[in-house]
Amino acid sequence: MLTQDVAAGTSLSRRHAPTWAEARHVAYHCGGPLPAVSATLREAIGRTLTSAVTAQRNLPHYASSAMDGWAINGSGPWTLTLPGRQLDAGEASVIATGGLVPTGATAVLRKESGHVSGDGSGIQRLTLTPDAPPEEARPGRHIRPAGEEALRGDVLIPAGTLLNPAHIALAAVAGHDDLQVQRKPRVAVVLTGSEVVTSGEPEPGQVRDAFGPQLDAVILQLGAEPAGQLRIGDSYEEWLAALGNAPEGLPPDVTITTGGTGKSGTDHFRDALAALGGRLLLDGIAMRPGHPAVLAELPDGRFVIGLPGNPLAAMMALMTLGEPLLAALGNRSLRAARRVTSGADIDPCPGRTRLMPCTFIHDLAFPTSRTGPGMMRGLAWADGYMAVPPEGVAAGAPVSVLPLPWTALPTRR
Repeated sequence: MLTQDVAAGTSLSRRHAPTWAEARHVAYHCGGPLPAVSATLREAIGRTLTSAVTAQRNLPHYASSAMDGWAINGSGPWTLTLPGRQLDAGEASVIATGGLVPTGATAVLRKESGHVSGDGSGIQRLTLTPDAPPEEARPGRHIRPAGEEALRGDVLIPAGTLLNPAHIALAAVAGHDDLQVQRKPRVAVVLTGSEVVTSGEPEPGQVRDAFGPQLDAVILQLGAEPAGQLRIGDSYEEWLAALGNAPEGLPPDVTITTGGTGKSGTDHFRDALAALGGRLLLDGIAMRPGHPAVLAELPDGRFVIGLPGNPLAAMMALMTLGEPLLAALGNRSLRAARRVTSGADIDPCPGRTRLMPCTFIHDLAFPTSRTGPGMMRGLAWADGYMAVPPEGVAAGAPVSVLPLPWTALPTRR
């Protein structure tokens, strides 16, 4: 059992701290895809299409000229008539590329292949030039027929497509103004800690804010939309208000908190959650760093991810819980770990998966240095992170590796 009512007071971590893999599974399966929304063509770029885009009529919806020249009826010579009129046999009219082919036209003669001359009576005649290819006047020549690209009802863009600018142009050509796309989850952030300063060099006993400047960017990279940041101190009342009062505007689907997930008297995450009628889905994970991470759900359906206060521990917890949850809400697949050869011996950590920022050298994964729970230097230069099992891993053995939101793993050779 991985869920519990907070008010029940039974700590999940005392009974069974789920493994890193179990935690990812719970985070991915605790929520379903958010409903689709209607978006303008401009807004839909980069979003996932939920309803197929079909041709509402033939594309193109009229027969058009593929060349500048003359629309003609028959094999010539032709008498020129006014553009736009129906052509009878032996008649022609001027037409531009993309122009509507008039009724009665059998072909389009390109400008380079025709010659216009007068007979003194004001009537102009069109003839083929001596060097015109013999097939220039054959039926259908240089005419783009209606429905050449698609017929009415054809699926142009299937549901599930990640929309790029070319898709949007195709939808516009097909006559669409709005598209049904997957709604991205909205994520609010609650930054805690009276000892945290947001600028300059901190005094002894103070720490510089490592979360505020980066979390919105990470949220975007995880396929979600930032929904505002709130900074509070360490009191229970502040925690209660921060979790209970959704930010102005559209309510968030997920709230991420930083710090306060420990079990000391100054950590109020669980008490505030209990007072609001929430329930814990995960309370502690058998991993290092990031063990005190928490995943919960409020009665209004909003999820809360409690990150530890140490920067690296928080980022590893966000990758473990936030990435799967946001993927599920955004109707995306959970990224699977890739098996990569370890370039170093890594000692066992009994009972816990070790999450270690790593770099790649000649297709081998090496843990970076300076990766204590409160350090960010190793993560700053990492290509991904290793999930080292409790028994450790030997150099030359495979190990699971996942990319960071801002990196991509090297392609296998």
